[in-house]
Amino acid sequence: MQKVLISGAGIAGTTLAYWLRRHGFAPTVVERAPAPRTGGHAVDIRGTALGVVDRMGVLGRLRELGTDTLGMSFVNGAGKTLVKVTDHTLTGGLTDSEDVEILRDDLTDTLASVAQDGVEYVYGDWITGIAQRTDGVRVTFAQGGPRDFDLVVGADGLHSAVRSLVFGAEKQFSHHMDTYLAVFTVPNFLDLDRWQTFHMTPGKMAGLYSARNNTEARAILGFQSPELDFDRHDLAQQRKLLADHFLGHDWEVPRLLREMESSELYFDSMTQIRMDSFSEGRVTLVGDAGYGPSPLSGQGTSLALVGAYVLAGSLASSPDHRTAFASYEKEMRPFVLKNQALASMNQKKQTRFAQWKQIQSMRALPYLPFRDRIMKAAMRPLTEAANALVLKDY
Repeated sequence: MQKVLISGAGIAGTTLAYWLRRHGFAPTVVERAPAPRTGGHAVDIRGTALGVVDRMGVLGRLRELGTDTLGMSFVNGAGKTLVKVTDHTLTGGLTDSEDVEILRDDLTDTLASVAQDGVEYVYGDWITGIAQRTDGVRVTFAQGGPRDFDLVVGADGLHSAVRSLVFGAEKQFSHHMDTYLAVFTVPNFLDLDRWQTFHMTPGKMAGLYSARNNTEARAILGFQSPELDFDRHDLAQQRKLLADHFLGHDWEVPRLLREMESSELYFDSMTQIRMDSFSEGRVTLVGDAGYGPSPLSGQGTSLALVGAYVLAGSLASSPDHRTAFASYEKEMRPFVLKNQALASMNQKKQTRFAQWKQIQSMRALPYLPFRDRIMKAAMRPLTEAANALVLKDY
């Protein structure tokens, strides 16, 4: 039984652990956090990725846990509604579709519930060294002693330690999309009912959407900027950076900044990872670590789910890891490129004129003939990219 070390207990890592165990491997998952991570934003499962969670037997449960968002509003600085939309939302595409929008921790909890038997989880530790041999990999850890594995998989996100140790510095592969995003949990002080509300100013956006049956809300702060130099482990520095960028803004921004001080914060750049190869020797990457498309694509979760399924299946189909990794990359790369292209397309919509034009278009949409056709045409690139891979039966 081959032993596979997976770095990261997020969406990609947990899904991979499940499928590797199903195929007869012995997976170990190491996670830097001391316990399963909580919080985070709403994510979307679309197209081919729906087939992955269906084959895991959790699609029905994920639909039950879905955000069930009904629509969104854009408001001015005084809180007056400029436009109200029920056809689609800023975070989840079409409201009337088969896609599942769900809070990230609800998704990871559900995936973990079926990825327990036969999977070893090590929390509060991380990889510090990877030494490849012809017959295996010697891995050293920050807390535990060294261990030997047959294969190592980096499923540790945008700032992957595995990628840095094996492939080189992050700056070689990261492509900044000129935007930063913060997400944190706040009370549902606007009493939103399965609703999203956003306030846009030139180069900036603040938003709030209800969560967990309206018992709480997620706040979003986003702004355009060239790449910034900050410590991604220093939350105090990140909070100050956000407060400085949104100083003097109206609507509910002052309250959001106050709430941010006592909330668990996710803050990072919108960055895309582009690599010439996902694998090196006995080490490979999956999800954001190898091909993060950035939140601008709306497809990071789906790529992680599909990538984990294809990687596990490729390993199960070949006794030689080199053949398996080549098959994995051949299957995934066209799918990755199609979905990464969505981010580049959406990045062009971030200019001030494009934002103004977007709001005007949404104002006019309810009065246009053939509005359903217009919406489907607008969503066609996303729909085609999300369905651009057919799952194999491994």
